[in-house]
Amino acid sequence: MRALNSVVISGREVLPLVEGGKGISVSNGESSGAWAAAGGVGTFSGVNADSYDANGKLIPQLYYGRTRRERHEELVAYAIKGGINQARIAWERAAGKGRIHMNVLWEMAASERVLHGVLEGAKGLIHGVTCGAGMPYRIAEICAQYNVHYYPIVSSARAFRALWKRAYHKFRELLGGVVYEDPWLAGGHNGLSNIEDPEHPEQPYPRVVELRNQMSEFGLKEIPIFMAGGVWFLREWENWLDNKEVGPVAFQFGTRPLLTQESPISEAWKRTLLTLNEGDIYLNRFSPTGFYSSAVENGFLRRLKGRSARQIPFTVEPVGEHMTELAVGARRRLVYVAATDRAHALGWVAEGYTEALRTPDSTLIFVTPKEAEEIRIDQINCMGCLSACQFSNWAQNEQGSTGKKADPRSYCIQKTLQDIAHTDDVENQLMFAGHNAFRFKDDPFYSNGFIPTVRQLVDRIATGD
Repeated sequence: MRALNSVVISGREVLPLVEGGKGISVSNGESSGAWAAAGGVGTFSGVNADSYDANGKLIPQLYYGRTRRERHEELVAYAIKGGINQARIAWERAAGKGRIHMNVLWEMAASERVLHGVLEGAKGLIHGVTCGAGMPYRIAEICAQYNVHYYPIVSSARAFRALWKRAYHKFRELLGGVVYEDPWLAGGHNGLSNIEDPEHPEQPYPRVVELRNQMSEFGLKEIPIFMAGGVWFLREWENWLDNKEVGPVAFQFGTRPLLTQESPISEAWKRTLLTLNEGDIYLNRFSPTGFYSSAVENGFLRRLKGRSARQIPFTVEPVGEHMTELAVGARRRLVYVAATDRAHALGWVAEGYTEALRTPDSTLIFVTPKEAEEIRIDQINCMGCLSACQFSNWAQNEQGSTGKKADPRSYCIQKTLQDIAHTDDVENQLMFAGHNAFRFKDDPFYSNGFIPTVRQLVDRIATGD
């Protein structure tokens, strides 16, 4: 393989190998600090990060507020404290090597307040901020206040153009790089637009070349692009190195760092990664953010698919083909459905899916009483972890609501991501992963269940494998 030349990232020459930030507690100060110590760019998650007491014991994120607004404030406080904690740990583990970045989601709760709080409380410890999940127009302005580089995550040249024209051109000097996150291959939330087909992936090379051409038009020819999503063996991307069409490039790894000794995920999660087959990663649109996301298909996702499959449209008055009465709910209120749909509904009820829940799209989904109660409790316990949530109808506005009916086809993302990060339950929680996660099973590096240290992984990747 060609020599892997260093790239200037956040003001220092480092290996062009970047740890992906991922979500709640899945990349932390330990893992990101180790990645930086190995000479690359470590990225800890600033999304409701863990914090610890004076004895180093994990502080559970418990909520006592009676209202969603009160719980929302508790969540913001946890997020800021956790981000500062993880930045300090990463800085200590890095021992002055590499670079430390923080990853945040623009659509997370109070993202601007959290950014200010962490960057103020961890001054000098964070070299860059990566930010996606939405259109983070103000990330540049916020980072400029702390002299920190910013790295927007985009999935197209079109998205970057909009960000540059509206805001980033004012903060040119601190744009450290642009992360191209492939919307068909990356794990977690994906940036598929309405004009892109989730069933027909496009090759990343022409999309990245288009991004580079757009950046060159803006005078950003030397700013590196981070290729994120689908990167496993660097030898498979050798033609990207020293490529004039691509320009300066680094490679971001989100899935492979999950399986390291420093990775904070559970042993059950690590063992599961070693058993996945091609096709086990499911691109879905159940997320309460409204974005597509990629996760391991397990009992959790199968239940969500079942909810949506057991779904029929209804009206409250007889209209069109909706002429057949159906009594739903504890009060047996009448709605009107098509005759064939009534037959489906009665069949589901006979199978034990006796609870009919209304969705914002004037449909009914049929679930078990236990599942209905869990949905109800999760919606009541909402702490406003997103700027706007389809599942609970929370919104970060004066009304504290999206103004729409809560959608029971979705789920509480805060609850499930906290649970998978802090328990061994990998069957009943959301397990994000990139679409290449099945490669753990056949990669000889992981034979006999071998789990490397971060340094061993970085050294291996640098060889091309």
